[in-house]
Amino acid sequence: FKFNNGVDHAIINPVVRGYRTVVPRPARTGLRNFLRNLKSPTILANQLLQGDIRGAGSTLIRAGVNTTIGIGGLIDVAADAGLPYEQEDFGQTLAVWGVGHGPYLVVPILGPSSLRDYAGYFVDAYADPIRWWLFNTDNEGWYYAKVGVEYLDLRESLLDVLEELEKSSIDYYAAVRSTYYQRRQALVNDEMGTAIPDFDEQ
Repeated sequence: FKFNNGVDHAIINPVVRGYRTVVPRPARTGLRNFLRNLKSPTILANQLLQGDIRGAGSTLIRAGVNTTIGIGGLIDVAADAGLPYEQEDFGQTLAVWGVGHGPYLVVPILGPSSLRDYAGYFVDAYADPIRWWLFNTDNEGWYYAKVGVEYLDLRESLLDVLEELEKSSIDYYAAVRSTYYQRRQALVNDEMGTAIPDFDEQ
């Protein structure tokens, strides 16, 4: 955790601030919309695995509307029409299936997560149809560029939150860990109402 915090202050945060300075907010928003649109197949698959049929339908409509009217997803037209973006990943799917977090991990550069959520991340990355297409067409470089841009976008979205958390926390490590668990639980609970029921409890 201390290593990651040092890298954040020395390298990542200055790069993110430079990104904010060079790229205007509308362009950053368009890039984030585009990256979210690219995740539609993975989000759809996880919603189906969770039994969230309504969410899957919304994702299909969002992808269709944003890809066409939204110029490839650069403009989130669907959100303006009442279909907001919903983050779904295989870690959340495992949670819906009853799998616990497991150990809390802090991986160099990648940061904090649980064993369950890291496993979910790698499943999503491996199953990503865009990855399969790029690798099968000898365009691996574009995939790694996409991953890099996604990481930059993620860190830009977290910059202010983490800086404020560090300033206001007596124990920054404990605060980050608590925030991580709360956020993941909130993401899981958002879909629990339409999730596959626990038949053992029935």
